[in-house]
Amino acid sequence: MSRIALVSPYALSVPGGVQEQVLAMSRELARRGYEVLVVAPDAKDHATYDTPARVARFGARLSLPANGSKAPLTLSPTAAVAARRDIEGFRPDVVHYHEPFAPLIGWSSLWRHRTPAVATLHRSGVGPALRLTRPLLAALATRLDVAAAVSPAAAATWSGAAPLAPVVLFNGFEAERFRTFAREVPEEVRVIFVGRLEERKGAGDVIRAVQIHNATHPAAPWRLSVVGDGAQRAELEALAGNDERISFLGAVSDAHKRDLLRRSSVAVAASTYGESFGLVVLEPMASEVPVVASDIEGYRDAAGGHATLYRAGDPVALSEAITVALATTTPESIAAASAHAANWSMSHLMDLYEGLYERARGEFTRVQ
Repeated sequence: MSRIALVSPYALSVPGGVQEQVLAMSRELARRGYEVLVVAPDAKDHATYDTPARVARFGARLSLPANGSKAPLTLSPTAAVAARRDIEGFRPDVVHYHEPFAPLIGWSSLWRHRTPAVATLHRSGVGPALRLTRPLLAALATRLDVAAAVSPAAAATWSGAAPLAPVVLFNGFEAERFRTFAREVPEEVRVIFVGRLEERKGAGDVIRAVQIHNATHPAAPWRLSVVGDGAQRAELEALAGNDERISFLGAVSDAHKRDLLRRSSVAVAASTYGESFGLVVLEPMASEVPVVASDIEGYRDAAGGHATLYRAGDPVALSEAITVALATTTPESIAAASAHAANWSMSHLMDLYEGLYERARGEFTRVQ
């Protein structure tokens, strides 16, 4: 094999877990000598991304409700056809579809099934959209040669929605990249939240938790850096008021995010539901920063006992958990968490996917 096409249904111009996974995979595949094509929505996106892969973007980007979030995808059939033609012109050995059932950029290529097809299933949680589109999903699923899921929760979601038996793997990340910048523990406690600013992600709970602490401990206040953007930003800024200790930094580059993590006292992952896996938990661990996370399935599984958990949606419990994390963190606990995070290395993950690519080629050849 020499060429791999990676298809993201979500625009790279909007930060997200699937998009970050696609870009990280493209870098690792390029390091292994593959020629890589990344296909995504948003024809107006002309940004340069940190990958040696060729990036092709098609269609108008829309923002549609999905699983308690807003999905930056395209609904243009013309874009899907253009994407399929670009993929076919690239002549890949395997096409790797992330969230293959999310409309619409990959559907034309998947439906034609001219190349071995591998899927990665990210979503967990069944909603009305899945129930209403079950016949379509079942038809698309027949075009997949091999499917993998990022967690047991994601596997269960799609096993119930389409005739699939996905292999359970994980989301990988380049742990070493999170130690590129020098570690600087601030003198004044600095809490960091990284995520889209929407209700499900829990940024409001983090703001309230910091406010609760600062109201009761005025002599030892916490600062908060909110990294990310989204529809809830104005509401969250109003919640924060004019508190100079709470900073909204907006969407930042990957490098800036990694630098901010290395200069934070504690990181908080605060989603209230709907997280199939917790890269946002593992990234600060790799950055050698203590982590506080809501006690939901995806985060609990990722943490593996190396984060301080709290009851999701409870700012008081979150404030207490941050206090505990700051008081109980030791060099030994940081080292153990960092070693734990390394188990999810992108290098190890791509070893597994290379096996799935070969399996898909065998399945594809066998059914032709």
